[in-house]
Amino acid sequence: MGSEMNLDWIEIPGGTCLFGDQARPVSVPTLLWTRTPVAQGHLTDGPRAHCPLACVDQLTAERLARRLGGRLPRSVEWEWMASGAERRVWPWGNAAWSPALANLRDSGYGDTSDVTAHPGGATPDGMLDVAGNVWEWTASPTMGDGFVLRGGSYASPPLYARCTFLNAAPAELRSPGIGFRVVREP
Repeated sequence: MGSEMNLDWIEIPGGTCLFGDQARPVSVPTLLWTRTPVAQGHLTDGPRAHCPLACVDQLTAERLARRLGGRLPRSVEWEWMASGAERRVWPWGNAAWSPALANLRDSGYGDTSDVTAHPGGATPDGMLDVAGNVWEWTASPTMGDGFVLRGGSYASPPLYARCTFLNAAPAELRSPGIGFRVVREP
């Protein structure tokens, strides 16, 4: 692991997620989450240490998550972390997006930003960069050879950063707009 940054873990209590737009009840366990998407500095040193580690395919994200002591979250776990029991529209609440809340299209970056650059967009539990900056790989497969992505990226319109919004990508895709976050049992 990189010498510069340690992972910061937050415990998110489990419960029943009313999953997706259909609000299907799904039980979610209590998990420890990395406060931010995994940043480059969590694994290596370099000039962009505080920016998300991106351009990793889903299998590499899984391997790195294990190396960091956890796993990738399932899509329903991600949604529970992002929306909470109250089913927030956005990770920060129900107020509409503004550039101060998340790095999304038209926020002025045009690239990834420091994973701690948007504290106003944190969840009530203190999770950062849940919306925007990079899409996050999950462990939830889709039809074909893909996996669910959550959260939107710096190139996404705000709609994509809503807590219930699902996207998918082929498992082998490596993109500057896709990273990951790690969960583990407490």
